[in-house]
Amino acid sequence: MTFEKLGLSESLLRAVAHSGYTQPTPIQIQAIPAILSGGDVMAAAQTGTGKTAGFVLPMLQQLGPHTRVTSGKVRALILTPTRELAAQVHKSILTYGKHENLLSAVVFGGVNINPQLKQLRHGVDLLVATPGRLLDLYQQRAIGFDEIELLVLDEADRMLDMGFIRDIRKILALIPSQRQNLMFSATFSKEIRKLANSICHDPLEIDVAPRNSTVDAIEQSLWFVEKPLKADLLSELIQETTEQALVFSRTKHGANKLVKKLARDSISAVAIHGNRSQAQRTKALADFKANNVQVMVATDIAARGIDIELLTLVINFDLPHVAEDYVHRIGRTGRAGASGVALSLVSKDERKQLKNIERLIKRDIPVLGDYY
Repeated sequence: MTFEKLGLSESLLRAVAHSGYTQPTPIQIQAIPAILSGGDVMAAAQTGTGKTAGFVLPMLQQLGPHTRVTSGKVRALILTPTRELAAQVHKSILTYGKHENLLSAVVFGGVNINPQLKQLRHGVDLLVATPGRLLDLYQQRAIGFDEIELLVLDEADRMLDMGFIRDIRKILALIPSQRQNLMFSATFSKEIRKLANSICHDPLEIDVAPRNSTVDAIEQSLWFVEKPLKADLLSELIQETTEQALVFSRTKHGANKLVKKLARDSISAVAIHGNRSQAQRTKALADFKANNVQVMVATDIAARGIDIELLTLVINFDLPHVAEDYVHRIGRTGRAGASGVALSLVSKDERKQLKNIERLIKRDIPVLGDYY
């Protein structure tokens, strides 16, 4: 299958070719024609599957050539749970939409609102936003929703996890009921289906994310270790490799503590979590991507939506409370057909979480040893 067969315009095909992509991914093969047909779509796809291009490309085509947008209005709205994901989605719009003569903007919290107010004054065709900042801008009368033709909820499951449901419902009440709806989620949970029923009209369902599919290419193992010794074991594991590692901590405080501990052991590390400013988060991610630091310690919320190519090692310093989050975490490695390694440090009080994870992925995770 080639992009040419998906019904995309010549100008979009040129942008895709320029990006270096030659073959569409499974989500793109199914989502692009479905979105171009104008119907509502509900898709299960994880980060790293090409889902962003799967909705950005057909949206750019659906909006057609730029017609003068009314001042302060928006034609297509993409809601994302995190600032990082919002920035990434907007980058895709700029990459694929460079020949389209469409205006786009991205808005999120944690940064000065004034440049965003200025950007929206003349109206935009596509707006990528986090829910809280979008409502702030609406309340300041910087933006009007009555010309929205297209709505996308990206990583809808994470939005529910982060407590955005009230904000989403407020936004839904403000936008026209006649619109095309696209909803992307890592899983089709009961809550997600309930949300979809209130948003989408007879949606086409696409599922390219069988629950344990992302774990197949990843070599998983674990250490049993008592809590007070976890940081020492982590240091030893990092010192034994030259690979960069993404380390998951359950709390922001824990992430900061780990970075200090690693620094004492002469290991370069940065933390990324909700308490850090946008500038700090952007710099931490840029340093990690540029290989200036060996370790990035992250909380689940901060790491969701971050796309890091060629990452081979993920370490769960703490196991997540929700088994599905384990799959999201280790899915940061083993992407696009590459292999990856996922290590978990499991203390006695995390045995129950371990059982839930093994039940979900339908396999036992091999034990490398006990560290006491």
